[in-house]
Amino acid sequence: MTAAIAESLESREHLLVQAGTGTGKSLGYLAPALTVDGPVVISTATLALQSQLVDHDLPRLADAVEPVLGRRPTFAVLKGRHHYLCLARLENSAEEEPEDTLFDTPASAPAAPVKWLGEAGRLGKQILRLQEWAMETATGDRDELDPGVDDQAWKQVSMPARECVGAQRCPYGTECFAEASRVRAREADVVITNHSLLAVDMLAGRHIVPPHKLLVIDEAHELADRVSSASQAELTPELVDRAARRARPLIEPELAETMLEAGDALAVGLAEAPAGRIVAGLPDALREACTLLDAATRGALEKIGDIKADDPDPVRKQQAKALVGDISKTAQRLLEEADHDVAWVEKPERPGPGRRALVVAPLSVAGLLATHLYDERTVVATSATLALGGRFDTVARALGLPGSDAAPAPRTPAAAAAATKSAARSPNLSTAAGEVAEIGGPGWRSLDVGSPFEYARQGILYVAAHLPRPAASGLPAQAGEELLTLVGALGGRTLGLFSSRRAAQQAAELVRARTDLPVLLQGDESLPLLVRRFREDKSSCLFGVMSLWQGVDVPGDACQLVVIDRLPFPRPDEPLAAARAAAVDASGGSGFAAVSVPIAAIRLAQGAGRLIRSHGDKGVVAVLDSRLETARGYGAFLRNSLPPFWYTTKQDVAVGALKRLAATN
Repeated sequence: MTAAIAESLESREHLLVQAGTGTGKSLGYLAPALTVDGPVVISTATLALQSQLVDHDLPRLADAVEPVLGRRPTFAVLKGRHHYLCLARLENSAEEEPEDTLFDTPASAPAAPVKWLGEAGRLGKQILRLQEWAMETATGDRDELDPGVDDQAWKQVSMPARECVGAQRCPYGTECFAEASRVRAREADVVITNHSLLAVDMLAGRHIVPPHKLLVIDEAHELADRVSSASQAELTPELVDRAARRARPLIEPELAETMLEAGDALAVGLAEAPAGRIVAGLPDALREACTLLDAATRGALEKIGDIKADDPDPVRKQQAKALVGDISKTAQRLLEEADHDVAWVEKPERPGPGRRALVVAPLSVAGLLATHLYDERTVVATSATLALGGRFDTVARALGLPGSDAAPAPRTPAAAAAATKSAARSPNLSTAAGEVAEIGGPGWRSLDVGSPFEYARQGILYVAAHLPRPAASGLPAQAGEELLTLVGALGGRTLGLFSSRRAAQQAAELVRARTDLPVLLQGDESLPLLVRRFREDKSSCLFGVMSLWQGVDVPGDACQLVVIDRLPFPRPDEPLAAARAAAVDASGGSGFAAVSVPIAAIRLAQGAGRLIRSHGDKGVVAVLDSRLETARGYGAFLRNSLPPFWYTTKQDVAVGALKRLAATN
């Protein structure tokens, strides 16, 4: 991997690297990064990996290379502005407009006034603690606040980038924590950022992240979704109400009232419209609301005008302008109904109070990535799940790279090692590190570094092929009996990954009723606490949904059985996935094969990857969905996207292996 990155830097070809748990991929990309003349940017999807790099990998590597380089490399973390305490916002935290005050009752507030006053008192105490912390902190970074505060409190003292007036206009510009973080990043050899800020940087013309020659994207399978989220916009009645109140001191009362009326019209339209994707154009009520918002916000923006140096309160003026401007752009975008956008209505699943929103997002971000991700820098994208079905083409296209019909990259450690040695000897050998494609887009190559784990000896992939094809949501009765058989054979130590909260709840109730094993259910307590208890209690089971499918790291004998209830295809009512599949169908392809199957492959590989986390781990991944064995075409594709476990469809083989593990524990 290190040799392939070095060659890519020389040839300026981009590189996709599949590197699983235990390969040391972070050191594999950090080592060549330190040889680059100029800053290197590392982007991660999770705070856990960011912390690992900053707290462990980079300090160790910097110490090791200092004698060689003659100096100690420097590194810095770069986050979005909202991650940092804003002193200007802190000063006004107790003087906000009614909708932002500590004692304002939002739509979702408890009905009992006494309870809500208690919540307000708790929030006030958190604000006071933040004011004290502001006098002590050197960075203003929320992640360094221990114990932390909730999102509502942090919102009172942080400033989104779009609402910031800039250091030159802000009275606290010289003391700004966010600006200080950017200064540190510009001076560092290695900059650690996250996919969300990387996406915003691309959308903003790449002026946030310092200029660099090498960009390493770890957890690269998450990037396209993060860019989609950054490109997404929404309208809610609460957002319109807040913007109108912020703008009221700067515009005529009649104009502010018009905005509030437009917000009421939006609320009515959302109440009438069904939840889900909007296919045949905006419903009349929502179109009318967007038209009213477009006119009202245009008038408000014209009246607010530009932010000037002599404005008495530039911060509040910028906040009002940003909020109104966002609503104006979103309303115009929705009214345009462009083919490249998807719109949908979000509503609570059950009747009653809850969040309602009109949302719009791009149909695809591949073109955006092709245009803005690769220019003037070498990109290395790495993850444990890039070679779907044994090939890199699917992920490459999602990242804006052209597909390739070349043979897949080597999968075994020996083959991967031979390829990297060949690459080091022959910089011009285009196939040394895997596939290369230069026609129709940026040139790229790929490498599968294999794994240090002996998956076929350490783990079994068991597919319950005798079970009927899953139909209704929830946990089918026969799948529940299968779960009981497997969990009972091992005596706990089970991570259950379920496709829905209903299925997880049913599984927990079943195991609790039919066994004496302790069952931890996601949602009962905070996730870190549940994972810690699961790790400490060897007889326990941990059941949950999608957030457990990746990021949970429980090495050792605390987790020896991973149960997956069904193949994790996107739900038919997921607006973006459904729209993308429909677009492929309309062009003559298969939306299911092009969209749903790759999503399921990534999720399934991430879930199965929870089992083997170290050289000594052993266990079984059990999939209670017979389609992984019986489905023609995509069944084999999904299996080839998984680690090369020993494979069986025989229940007695899996149960026997679990009983042997139980006997040795």
